[in-house]
Amino acid sequence: MASITEREEATPSIYISEEWSEAADSVAYDSTTSPPPIALVCGPKNCGKTTFSRYLLNILLQRYKRVGYLDTDVGQPEFTAPGFLSLTVVDKLTPDLTIPCLKTPERCFFFGDVSSKRDPTAYLKCIFTLYDYYRKEYCKSDSPVENEMPLVVNTHGWVKGVGYDILVDMLRHIAPTHVVKINTTSERKNLPVGKFWLDEGYGGQVNLIDINSTRQDSFNRSVLIQKDARLLRDLRIMAYFRQCFPSNLNITTIKELANALASHPPYQVPISSIKIRHLHSQVPHTEVFYSLNASIVGLAVSSKQSENIPWCVGLGIVRGIDTFKGLLYLISPVPPILLEKVDLLLQGFIHIPTCLLQCDFVLTSKYFSSATACLSFGIADYALGAGMHVALHVWECFGYKLTATSSLTSQLLHSLIKIETHAPVVVGVVDENQESKLARWPIGYPAMNSYGGGCDCCTRFELQSIKAVPSLRI
Repeated sequence: MASITEREEATPSIYISEEWSEAADSVAYDSTTSPPPIALVCGPKNCGKTTFSRYLLNILLQRYKRVGYLDTDVGQPEFTAPGFLSLTVVDKLTPDLTIPCLKTPERCFFFGDVSSKRDPTAYLKCIFTLYDYYRKEYCKSDSPVENEMPLVVNTHGWVKGVGYDILVDMLRHIAPTHVVKINTTSERKNLPVGKFWLDEGYGGQVNLIDINSTRQDSFNRSVLIQKDARLLRDLRIMAYFRQCFPSNLNITTIKELANALASHPPYQVPISSIKIRHLHSQVPHTEVFYSLNASIVGLAVSSKQSENIPWCVGLGIVRGIDTFKGLLYLISPVPPILLEKVDLLLQGFIHIPTCLLQCDFVLTSKYFSSATACLSFGIADYALGAGMHVALHVWECFGYKLTATSSLTSQLLHSLIKIETHAPVVVGVVDENQESKLARWPIGYPAMNSYGGGCDCCTRFELQSIKAVPSLRI
């Protein structure tokens, strides 16, 4: 069974080459750098940018009390869940360079995607705003020397085409004191030689440090860890929502997390008190709640100036929406004192991990009727608000079949639970190729035979209901 926990003990399994060690020392102990260094690490994908950035953080912390970390890699961020651009203040050494750990950032934005390709302009605006915040708060001319804070900027690995232009714009705005450029053995993948981002006649001072990406040393010791990007993103999302529960609670597998989330009381949010914004896409007004249900959203605090980007305090799962009562049900590890400030939900392209949706879920939760059998699709099928009635439908007319656990009878598979709230209901489905998909029941159709002109099998459905889900009001 897969584990969702992230190890915290020190298990040093990575070797730092002498070249990397000298490069980090040259940044941390550069006698010509005043104020503290601003180091930007760049290079193509899988060259070791994150590993070197972690190592550089540790070296800087040997000289400074704290170090800022500006993370611009939305796909695999260092201290947050995927989809975030963040500035984090670090004051403790990283014991294991191979394992990332979640930290609460000083400031962050929810970009809502794992790549900057959808909206490079918005991506750069977020980065520039974070850097300007760092300059304003931590680079004051009257600050005591002991309060000075260096900055490490970790960048994405998209260095060709538009990605190259984004990196150049980033370098020109930040104007780092040190640029660490990591090169691979494939010349065509590398960035141009020299200070490629500077115009001719630039009078400022910048130290360019070229190092090689070494996957193994002469003793065959691993330097870099091979990464499965999608798997790491899913694990990071699950680790994030694991924070909804006490650390001493025994939740170590994906199935245990799915069951725990199913039993977790959601926050009850009045729809009238929040605004909803879709990132990188447009959603018709009539389908806003349809798209929002059973999704991951950024929890943001809107700015007084409309042109400013809203700060984000964390992520939440929209567990259910009751449009009749005007309530939205939300699961989030964000503390209530911060949730009270949230007035904006941001929906992007960060999705609930498929492995959570595929988990078998047995109805042992006190929030559900013990007499009610329910299809088992992890957190998708329990996305229910207080007093909702849920529709379960065999999507035979669409060529799908529902997956079920041993607790279900074949009769229940052909049962319908009438929708009385016009709320969107999400059920997991598996097509003929055993590929996981989601099928959403549209808002505004209280009976199954109202959908798309009707369905032959709707007359065979029976009625069931689920008890009210206790909620916490924000």
